[in-house]
Amino acid sequence: MNPIIYTADQHSFHQSDCDPDALKVIYALQNAGYIAYLVGGSVRDLILGITPKDYDISTSASPEQIKQLFKGQCLLIGRRFRLAHIRFKNKVFEVSTFRSGDNESEELILRDNVWGTPEQDVLRRDFTMNGLFYDPVSHTVIDFVGGYADIKKKYLRTVGLAFLRFKQDPVRMIRLLKFQARFDFTIDPEVTLALAECYPELAKSSQARVFEEILKMLESGYAEKFIDLMHEHRFFELLIPEFSHFLSSLEGEDTLDLLCEIDLLIKTEPLDRSILLAALCFPFLQKSLKIHFLDRKKSLSAPELYDEVQSVISQLFHPFFLIPRKLRMQVTAILTAQFRIKPLYPSKTLKIRIPRDPEFTYALTFFKLRSHLDPTLKSTFNKWQSAYEKLPLNHFQKKSKSSYA
Repeated sequence: MNPIIYTADQHSFHQSDCDPDALKVIYALQNAGYIAYLVGGSVRDLILGITPKDYDISTSASPEQIKQLFKGQCLLIGRRFRLAHIRFKNKVFEVSTFRSGDNESEELILRDNVWGTPEQDVLRRDFTMNGLFYDPVSHTVIDFVGGYADIKKKYLRTVGLAFLRFKQDPVRMIRLLKFQARFDFTIDPEVTLALAECYPELAKSSQARVFEEILKMLESGYAEKFIDLMHEHRFFELLIPEFSHFLSSLEGEDTLDLLCEIDLLIKTEPLDRSILLAALCFPFLQKSLKIHFLDRKKSLSAPELYDEVQSVISQLFHPFFLIPRKLRMQVTAILTAQFRIKPLYPSKTLKIRIPRDPEFTYALTFFKLRSHLDPTLKSTFNKWQSAYEKLPLNHFQKKSKSSYA
């Protein structure tokens, strides 16, 4: 198969738009006699006029040859998919060897370490828009799959048969919704049909990979649309049914509203992942507290609140996801602190006392997000924020074990 070659005049972006260290990696590989290109999302984003967040590189060099060339900078990772990570100060570039494989099989891909040619490599990728190479030496985009035209048409299409691509790696279906949320491209009708037929295959996926894709989208600035698409296509019904059921209720709109606020804020300042997960949990927690404690007319004890938060996290993410212990503890701290800042049944003599737990910073940020949606919370936030700003510099150096428990 002969690729279509797009010259610098045709693809419209400049070499100077690329990360110079990524180009150094490519030049070093090419000078050593290997083929090496930028590949995937970075090429797609450059064509769209977007500054890439990551720069992935594909090469004819094996992982061991890459490590030999970049001594002291290179770490080889992965078993299922062997990769090289090359470090430049605070940046890491992912370098993969051209792969080949059986593109006609429905079997789930468990290992993918058979080396191949650039053409073979691109034919096993997920979507045409991610199947482009960029050669900085000739300043050309190399297109074996029609991805350049699809980007220009804003069209989402799989490389090869969608049914097979989703069977081979079901996480590609999540990536499809991720790209639709981010770019608002039209999805090819055959891809839409395959999505509806193959979505139960997601249950075969690694929960860690699926969880990471969701976390990345919560950080992307397109979380609201992505979560809504995941719900619309019944992915949550399969993976986390309690969350799916909640999103279908009237209160589920509160989750999407919180995500909308996060999307606005995250474009200007990054948010910790614990805050993002807390946004998925909090409206469900509020509903649960009203159901279980509505008739109490008095504040919950700390153990009662802690147990309720733990129950909600388990309900929402069971049975598919296992949240890492540290992240779960951070989410718990953020959620329980919401009722320290504003108790479920406020007293007239509430004292503002900032706990020594460093996670309280995240809790206050999350309360600020809530105050954007509910103006009645703004005065409470301002009081706590004022107290927070007056804290001595060493306030969080000694963490209190009883801050939230």
